[in-house]
Amino acid sequence: MVIVGGYLLVFGCLLISVIYFTMLERKVMRYMQLRKGPKKVFFLGLLTPICDSIKLFFKGFVVVLFSNEIVFLFAPLLSVFFLMVMWILYPFAFFSKDFYFGVVVFLCVRRLKVYRVLGSGWGSNSKYSLLGSIRGAAQVISYELVLVFVMLVPLVFQSSFSLGSFLWEGFWYGVLVLPLWVLWVVCCVAETNRSPFDFSEGERELVSGFKTEYRSLGFAFLFLGEYGQIIFIRMISILIFFSFGLVLLNVCIGVFCALCFIWFRSTFPRFRYDLLMEWCWVYCLVFVFFFFFCFLGFVFFYK
Repeated sequence: MVIVGGYLLVFGCLLISVIYFTMLERKVMRYMQLRKGPKKVFFLGLLTPICDSIKLFFKGFVVVLFSNEIVFLFAPLLSVFFLMVMWILYPFAFFSKDFYFGVVVFLCVRRLKVYRVLGSGWGSNSKYSLLGSIRGAAQVISYELVLVFVMLVPLVFQSSFSLGSFLWEGFWYGVLVLPLWVLWVVCCVAETNRSPFDFSEGERELVSGFKTEYRSLGFAFLFLGEYGQIIFIRMISILIFFSFGLVLLNVCIGVFCALCFIWFRSTFPRFRYDLLMEWCWVYCLVFVFFFFFCFLGFVFFYK
């Protein structure tokens, strides 16, 4: 019962975090772009995201004509389901259950995210949605390979596939392998389809990408899955690369990662799609392979 209650508390806190992460994003972009942000509802606009969420949940749900209704309705639920499974894998200090192969299960669940994107695009029976889902799926598959090899370096140090081992016996691997940490942050932005790598939702080309035909609860679930995964990626980044006591410093690193996501969106123009794929397969992957095999040679030589 303690574990179930703990996870219910985590999911409630996650929902509030997603709501106020959008608030933080709008506030920071307001200052970066010298314009007015949300500030009318309550003090400093603190209730604005809650009012927006209530309005979104109570809008009428519309099923698109000639769409594949089962896939169209099931894709947003998959988004929330995968998010909940990933948060169950996260090792909390007081109530969570440690999975010995937690990293492997985490990577498998991340692979399944592709079906959520493809399902929401194909099930909508819209050219905009389908093209956005194909772009997003190709982008996720490409950059996930880079993330896996970057993650393997701390795993070799830990000699374990358990996420809980980083919680109790971690180290500042982000300082030890700083170039890989920087590459990890950039690839996380690309893998979560955030600006300037938001090709699956290019407003000027695809309206809203694979979310174009969704309203009300469907859009809310897709939105929750997207922003919830961003928060989870931040937590995993801190756990793997900076998990060594000093809770306040870890919180500061998490806030810095969140601000990086917002800073990228506010500052950089969107890449060309062919340049994005070229940067992944030609430069990032070659650099990660070179660093990883040099690192393995160093470890085995000194052993």
